[in-house]
Amino acid sequence: MEIRVLQGDVTKVETEALCLGIFQGIKEPGGAAGAVDRALNGAISHLLHSGEFRGRKGETLLFPTLGRLPARRVLLVGLGQRENVSAEAVREATAAAVNAASHLAELSTVVHGAGVGGLSPQEAAQALVEGALLGLYRFRKYRREDDDEHRPTLERLQLIEVDEGKLSAIRQGAARGRTIAEAACWARDLANEPGNALTPEELAARTQALARGHEALRCGVLTERELEAEGLGGILAVARGSAQPPRLLVLEYAPRGLENESPIVLVGKGVTFDSGGISLKAREGMDAMKYDMAGAAAVLGAVKALAELKVPARVVALVPAVENLPGGDALKPGDVIQMGNGKTVEVTNTDAEGRLILADALVYARRYSPQAVVDLATLTGACIIALGKEAAGLFGNDPDLLGRIEGAAEASGERVWKLPLYDEYKELLKSEVADLKNSVLGRGALPQAGAAAGAMFLREFVEYPWAHLDIAGTAFDVETRLYCPKKGATGYGVRLLVRLIERLSTSPSANPKV
Repeated sequence: MEIRVLQGDVTKVETEALCLGIFQGIKEPGGAAGAVDRALNGAISHLLHSGEFRGRKGETLLFPTLGRLPARRVLLVGLGQRENVSAEAVREATAAAVNAASHLAELSTVVHGAGVGGLSPQEAAQALVEGALLGLYRFRKYRREDDDEHRPTLERLQLIEVDEGKLSAIRQGAARGRTIAEAACWARDLANEPGNALTPEELAARTQALARGHEALRCGVLTERELEAEGLGGILAVARGSAQPPRLLVLEYAPRGLENESPIVLVGKGVTFDSGGISLKAREGMDAMKYDMAGAAAVLGAVKALAELKVPARVVALVPAVENLPGGDALKPGDVIQMGNGKTVEVTNTDAEGRLILADALVYARRYSPQAVVDLATLTGACIIALGKEAAGLFGNDPDLLGRIEGAAEASGERVWKLPLYDEYKELLKSEVADLKNSVLGRGALPQAGAAAGAMFLREFVEYPWAHLDIAGTAFDVETRLYCPKKGATGYGVRLLVRLIERLSTSPSANPKV
């Protein structure tokens, strides 16, 4: 979609539709909406007084101007309560607006929320463009266009601002929003691919193609033989039941002059399809297990955005990529495997495979002497039970890093909720035959602290500042965000990681909330 930033008076803009944001409870519109209302002989005021439009978050109303304005239509969109204005509110309102106008070729809009409640013009423009691109996203690679009557046709979005002094900031925000949203949509595309199309080798090929397109990116891929040489027994064990060989992807972003800096390492779970292995999942909903590599998609998408934004930070993304299937050579309950750091693990549940491959990647991360390591994984159903679809579970061993992630989550709109890692949880992982067991599932008993137990398992493999994000609830099928498809991948984590790494690169020792 073409995105333009134009200086002008909204009452004089010739366009298919002009979008105006309205706060809930307003009866007399002001600013740009007030000027349009006067040109329309009070039509907007009438709609507000009559209650036909209330300004509730995501509410839209499209009506013709009947020749009273150069704009052929006006599209009202609700911003919710004025005191709750935020970048997230702008994101959601814009997503609602572009979907209401998706059958048109062009939409022009004021920059909702700019200058309100501490939201700068640049922040508002960034959120607006993010909301537009994320809201219009559709995964239609395998659908014939002539079979889809609801395919969006919106080709151009114009941001209209009368104050010349704000144009530069709005252009910067719009460009930044586009880069980040397109990276999130790229991550969505990866996660939406069916398992037969996106195998571990194909994920590696797409990551290599990404690296070839950016001077500061470099991609390495560890094959099965190299994984064996490294002793990464967790990755190898999970992949045994599949005909598809495992891979460990290493995507490095190193801007010129920072090649020797201690990096931030991002680790993403890359199970391209998860049947549960011998501990087979129920058939209902198993098709959604193509999303079990959403953590991998997020870290790769974040690195893509960082490279395009030229963020001054060295970052390494590690993606252990496997299929988890119940083949003749598959990992079995009761097996004991040796991990990359020499620890042994009794496998009590082959459907707790994500922590096995992540643990090996976390061990591999040590060679970089990282500043910090953050992993993202669709790890546990227990986290969905705890937090639903509204936030990712946050665990870690470093209060400063955890605080920074909370701040980045608040700024990006990708929420997290910090959960505990009490030492007592390690008792749940004790095994009689190995150093650890991989699951707290027990016969005839409800699992205890499932999300925390998964994070505690990972903690056994880290020796640096580390945080774990359990994104099982936020990675797909989130209906409560207007810019997320009701079905499919959300791209969760891309915006959060970009904001986190930007903050780490500019203020490594500052208050993490800043």
